[in-house]
Formats: sequence, structure tokens, C-alpha cells
Amino acid sequence: MTIADLWDQKISAFLLSPSQFLATTTSESFLAELLHELRNDKANDQLKILLVSVLLEHPTILCPSSSVGEETALELLSVFSHTPQKSIILKCNVMLAITNVIICTSCLANHTKMAEDWLDLLFQMIQDTNDYRCGLSQQPIRATACECLREMETCSPGLLPQKLEALYLLKQQETTVLHQSYCMLYTLGLKNAIRILTSQKDVTDLEFKSILGGNEGFAWKSNQLRLTLLPINMMVQVPRLPPGLDCKELKSIMSSLLEESYLQTPISQSALLRELVEIVAMVPGLSPTLFKSQLLRLFGTADVSLMHATLFMKDTFTDSLFSAEDENFLLKRLVGTAQHPLLRVPEKLFYMECILHFPENRPISSSGEESLPVLVTPRLAVSLHPTVFNDSATMLCRLNLLCLVHLEADEGEADKGISYLFEHIMALLKIIDNDGSRDVVVISFRALFIFLMHFSGMEELSEKVIDKLCDMYSRHSRLAPNLIGLANRIQEHLDDPVWSVKLLIGLQKCIMEMPPPQLTIHNLSWHLKVLKRVAKEGQITQRNTIYLLLNILINSNLCERGNWQVGNAVLAVCRNLLEHPSIDQVFIELADLLQYISVHYDGMDIKDHARFYYTLLTNLSWEKRTGVLAKGLDGGRAKERSHSAIMAESEGIASNLTVHKTNRHVLQLIKVQEKASQRSSESSELLETTGEAENWLEVYQGQFQTPGFGSEVTLRYNLTHAKDTDPLFDKVFTICLHFELKDSNYAKVNDIHVPCVFRDRKPPVVKVKLKPFQPYPTTLCVSAIFTTQDGRSWHSRLPDVSVSFPEIFLPLPLPPNTSCEFKEQVFDCIWEAAASGNPDKSAISLFCFKTADESLADLIKTHFQGYLITDQQSKRLWKVLFFLPPMCHVLLKITQAEDAIQVSIATDNWELLPFVNSYLQNITDHCSTTVTDG
Repeated sequence: MTIADLWDQKISAFLLSPSQFLATTTSESFLAELLHELRNDKANDQLKILLVSVLLEHPTILCPSSSVGEETALELLSVFSHTPQKSIILKCNVMLAITNVIICTSCLANHTKMAEDWLDLLFQMIQDTNDYRCGLSQQPIRATACECLREMETCSPGLLPQKLEALYLLKQQETTVLHQSYCMLYTLGLKNAIRILTSQKDVTDLEFKSILGGNEGFAWKSNQLRLTLLPINMMVQVPRLPPGLDCKELKSIMSSLLEESYLQTPISQSALLRELVEIVAMVPGLSPTLFKSQLLRLFGTADVSLMHATLFMKDTFTDSLFSAEDENFLLKRLVGTAQHPLLRVPEKLFYMECILHFPENRPISSSGEESLPVLVTPRLAVSLHPTVFNDSATMLCRLNLLCLVHLEADEGEADKGISYLFEHIMALLKIIDNDGSRDVVVISFRALFIFLMHFSGMEELSEKVIDKLCDMYSRHSRLAPNLIGLANRIQEHLDDPVWSVKLLIGLQKCIMEMPPPQLTIHNLSWHLKVLKRVAKEGQITQRNTIYLLLNILINSNLCERGNWQVGNAVLAVCRNLLEHPSIDQVFIELADLLQYISVHYDGMDIKDHARFYYTLLTNLSWEKRTGVLAKGLDGGRAKERSHSAIMAESEGIASNLTVHKTNRHVLQLIKVQEKASQRSSESSELLETTGEAENWLEVYQGQFQTPGFGSEVTLRYNLTHAKDTDPLFDKVFTICLHFELKDSNYAKVNDIHVPCVFRDRKPPVVKVKLKPFQPYPTTLCVSAIFTTQDGRSWHSRLPDVSVSFPEIFLPLPLPPNTSCEFKEQVFDCIWEAAASGNPDKSAISLFCFKTADESLADLIKTHFQGYLITDQQSKRLWKVLFFLPPMCHVLLKITQAEDAIQVSIATDNWELLPFVNSYLQNITDHCSTTVTDG
């Protein structure tokens, strides 16, 4: 595989998912590789263009700061300088990349040295007018330089005002195809310069003329306004210069630009016209009639961008530029173009939108609501009537427009037009009735929705539509989702829900009158969806629905078959019935239905839900019952649901019955620092110190055979909230902490129950009891199940809890009043046993380190105080004994020699020596250490 192929794979992976790609590397290293390959003379231009594309697409990912952006731009400038003159395409791409990096990494906004140098270089490039110096082959570089300057002026307006005279001269001198690039650059600089002037007070003629004759450096300090595009509603919000300024020179420039505009491409013309319109709007001394000579050409254009610029011009100047005849002609032109056979569908839709939102000279309504222009009459729009042969988008757009037209027309014309539209809707429904495809069904119902939005108040037409829909549903029950969606959308958009209620009543009646052979399992699922929606309407009586459900269950084998989906659908209807405001009228019937399901349905999940609903029905008032049922629906969607919640019909209940999963840590365990004496009382039984030490030791060792003796280590933690948690979890209740071990060195840890944790209260202390099989460090994986105030249960993982080696240490189980002499005797006995014991288990070792006297005293007090057996400072001798359950000991003799501290180690489990060594190294890490095993 070649280097080019490798880079192609790399860059494809990066562009596909930058975050996933950078998970295996860093942006700094990837950027360094990329720049290094760009400097490689052996790499071809095609590969380098591919590399540069990364900086064009994602500059801020590879250059996260202004300093990195400036360094990258300098590297790219070096690449640009060393690129051969014949590599025109590569040089243009590098220029675009430099500009992109400078803008996106705020180098331009921060006025860095690199940005200034790049602007100067770009301006030098465009000064080679007509390619006198570099030749025709370098023309694309000048074109790119113009685009880069234009982009920088757009993103940081006000850079070019002091260069306007030079730009104007360059524009006049340029006679190649790049003339339009110079025109666009000059016009943008001129507009921004005037915009800056509008923010000043008391602008004089001298100041106004000075902007046209500017030929100095770039205006870095004048672009503090961070200008944006002028508002669309320009006559209301556009800033304006004071009247009375001498605008002869500016008017001459504007006329010259307009005369030359026809030489440009349509897109450039459109952009130029918008800039000039904004300039005229800001300068009271300029009349909109400047554009009068352009109107005839613009009215006849077939280009979408030029038509859009024309409408922008009309919206800005209205009757100051467009007469009533111009307005009427332009609207007719739009109507004709909207149905031109040679135009593509998106272009036709654009012209339809232009008709619908046509900027009138004298609009009747200034509100933001959709309203039809007065000039769009039924006679003008007669050719735009929709047909079944139109594509879907065109048909819907035409239907909406014609509905508005006939809604506002005179009575005679309106009746004829509405009848035509109604026949069109009925034709669409007939296509559905003849087994139309899914796409046809969707489009037809959208058309029906548009029609009803305007004419649902006409009772005769509404009744006919409802009858037709019910008749269709009796043959095609698969239309249930479409009919339910139509009823819902009509109810949402109309203040009066009468039409939706009538449709649902008609569908309910249709289902009741269906013969039994049509109530198959497949069709029944659709009917239950409709009845579920019907049960939501408080204006519809539900007695017939309950009788139908009970009749189906009794007279069929549905209960014996125990189909979960059908049972769940029946329960969904019952759930909505529980919330029906007139439930008291059918209380007994609904209770009988729920009781029948809970007894006879062959499915435990369905039985449980039916029993739950029956309990709600018979024990709670309507207000409390609706509150309980609504609670689950307001809680949001859970990440994981039980099987009962897979179907949408039971989502409400499942939300309460399901344990949800949190996205991040909610709680955490923080270790409570405690002394060894505090732990011993709960961790071990205390043996009485009667008799000699040898006798006590025999009793002590004998206790190891007693199950549970000294086998537990109790660790204390504060249960607190994690950082940056959702306020939903500020108060959590009935917390159950569950622990899992990552190894087999400990017995299973029992769950711990905590009543509550409040963020603004003192955290509760949790005691975790560990029973070691081997006293090694370990890690606990902790999770919690808890309840929030809204009644939902949550499962959340806690940060893992590490149990270090010293946390397992316990003192010997001696009473607090035991004499030092007795303790020392016990220590010596255990030491001798370890020193002379089984070599396969016992071991002796030596650990040395250097430290000052004061440091040694602090170290012993800090780490060994609770385990200290002997403290003979005069002899420079200390004896320390650690008990590690279930039956291990570590003994230390600390002596201070002339040149070092010696720690003699004895243990009855040699496998603990590495952990002891690490522990001693950690607590003496500021000293030089030497370890010798013996």
C-alpha cells in the first residue's frame, strides 16, 4: 500500500468522525504529521490537496487555540511559498486553508501579525491586474486572493474602507473575467464603510467623501462593531446616514456598478444587487430609482437567484421603486414560471413560495401569520389548481395556495373553487380505497389535513369527508394510524375540536357495527388502537366500547391464547377509560371487564396489570387515579424498559414499574479517616489477658478455629452526591448499595441499605464489612438502586472503591488496659514463632531508610500509633504489630542506627512481604531506601 493510500484512509476516517479518529491519537500529533507531509517534496499535488482539505473542513479541531492557528498558518504560508508556480490548484487550496485557519482560530479577530502579513500579501496579489506580471496561468491565484479578501472582510467588517480608492482603480483597470471578483470585493468594502459611518454622530460631507478616496493601510481599529448582515426588514430597522450629504460621487459609482452588472454571472449579479440595495437603504441621498433601468431585465430572468434579489429589492423599496403595473406584471410572471414545464420541481416550489409570500406595496396585514397577497385572485391562480398527476410536493403546495385563494374569494367564485378542491380530495381518497401504496396514503392524508385546516367549519363537506373515511376504514383497518394522526393534528391546530370528535365517534360506531368475521387478530389490533384514542375524548360515551371488549373476550378464545400484544392493547384502552371524566357512568361495566381479564387471561403480566387497574378503579377517586396514571407519563423516557413497556400502550405504567439507568455517577463513597483504636472494637473480639503471655497466645491461636473470630474489617465511608448531578437527584430515598469484588480474596459483601441522602444535609456514614480470605488490597465495584421524589426507581453506578493494604490492618484484640509488659511478651512470642516457624509460610526481612530524628517520630506517630507495642525512645527501639484477618500477622522492630533506620520484619505469611515493602516505601518515599530479604 502506497503512502498516498495510507493518507487517503487516514483522512477519510478523520472526516467521517473526527472525535473517533482522535481517540487513538492527538490533534497535535496528527497536525504535525499532516504539515510534515505537506513539506515533503516527493508528495504529489493530488495528495497535498487531500491533506489541505482537512484544514478546510475542521480547522478548529486541529487548531484549538489562536496560537496554534497562527503557527499552522505560518507553516502553510511556507508551503505556499515553496510550491512551484505550475501547481496552481494546490496553491489556491493552500491560500483558502490559510484564510480559513486565520478566521476560524480568531487570528483575524485578535489582529495577529500573521493575519496582517497575510492581508498585505493578498492585496499584493490582486494588484497584478490583467495578469501583466505573472501571466494568464496565474489568474486563478488572483481570483482566489479576491475571494479570500472578501471572506475576511465579511467575517471582520471594516478592514477595507481605507483601501476603497485603490480597489476602485483595480476594478476599473481589470478587463478579464475577474472583473466581477473585483466588483464584488469593492462593493462589500463600500457597504461596510457606509455601515460604519451610520454608527457615528454628525457625519460631515468631508468624512463621507473620505471613505471613497481611502488609500491607506487596513483599518484594524475601525472594525470594532462586529457588523452582521443588515436585517431583512430593512425599512424598519436599517441604520441610516443623516440626510443632506453630497452623494454625487457615490451615485456615479453606483450607476457604474449597475451598468456593468449584466456582464457578471447570475449568482454574482444577485449578490451585487443585494449589496447595492443595502447601500441605497442606508443613504437617504440615493434614490431607489437608480435600479429602475434594471427592472425590465430582472422581470424577464429565469434565474432563481436573480428573482430572489428582485423580490428582496421589492420588499425593501415597495412603491418607491415598483409601480402598481410593475407589481401586477411581476406577480403574473411568478404564476407563469411556477408551472413552466422545463423547470425542475424545487424551482417551481420556490416560485410558489414567492407567490404565497409576495411583498406587496400596500399589504393589508403586517402580522407574521400566513396570509395571501390581495392581487392573487381565483382568476389569476386558476392555472395552479392541483391535480392527481402532480408530484406530491407540488400538489400539496398548490393545494395550500388555492385553499387560501378560495377562502378569501367572493362567494360565487369561492363555491366553485372549493367544490373543485373537494373533488380533488375525494379523488385522492378513492385512490387509497383502491389499495394505494403507503406513499400515496401519506400524501393523501397530508392533503386532507391542509383542506380541513381551512374548511373544517363547512359542515356539509366535513360530514362527507367523515363518512368517506369511516367507509374506507371498514374495508382497510390498516388506515388506523393515519386516521388517529389526522384527528390529533386537527385537534392541535384548531381551537374547536368538533371535527376530530365527530371522526372518532364515527370510527367507534364503525367498529361496533362490524360483523364478527372482520374481528380477526390482525384487524383487532388496529381497532384497539382506534378505541384507545376514542377513550381519551371526554365528550364520547364509552359504554359501547366496554361492552364490545367484554363480548370479544367472552365469546372468543383470546383469553386462552394469551396473546401478550392483544392483551396489552386491551389494557391500553382500559387505562384511558380509567381517566375518562364520565367513568362513574360505566363503573360497574369497567370493573367487570378488568376482573374478567385478571381471572381468565392466560398471561401473568396482563393479569397483574388488570388487577392493578381494578385496584385503582375501586379504591381511588377519579382525581387521585388520574394523578397516579399521569405520573408515569410526565417522567420522560427511560433508557431501559421491562418487557411490559415495549409496547407504547403501557409506557405510562412501565415508567413507574421500571428501574431506570442514570447516564453518570449520582452518588459516591468517600473514605472516613479513623484511628486504629476506633476500628478494633468492632473488628475483633477482645480476649482477657489473664495468666502468662504464652497461655494467652494459645487461647488466641485457638480462637482462629472459631468461625467468624476477628475475620471482619469494618471500613467507614461517607455516602455523598457526586459532582455536577441533575437536580432531580438532590434528594434520593431508600438507597440499596450493592458491592461486587474484582477478585476472590474476600467473601461476598452484603448489600447496605440507607434511608435517604440529601444534598444539603450531612452525609450518612456507611460501614462496609469485609471478610478476607487473603489479606490483599482489592477493589469494590459499587452500584446503587434508589428512588427519587417523583416515585421513580433508578440504578446508578458509583465510582469504584479501592481498599489499600494498610486499610486491612487491625490491632491485636487486647483490652485497652493491657499492660505494656504483657503486650511486649505477646509480641516476642509471635516474633519467635515467625522466626522459627514453617519456612514455607513464615519469613524475616529487613528494610532500611534514612531520616532525621524529628521525621522518624512524626512517622511513627502518624502511621504506627494504634499498632505500637513498645515505645523505647531512650533505646531507640519501637515494636509494631499488625493483625490481618483472618489469621496473619506482620511485626516490625524499628531501631535507629548511626547511619540509617532499620526495620526488621517478621510475618507468618511470606506472601505479604511485597505488600509490606510497598507500604514502607510509600510512607518513607521522601527518604532513600534499601531493602534486604533474610
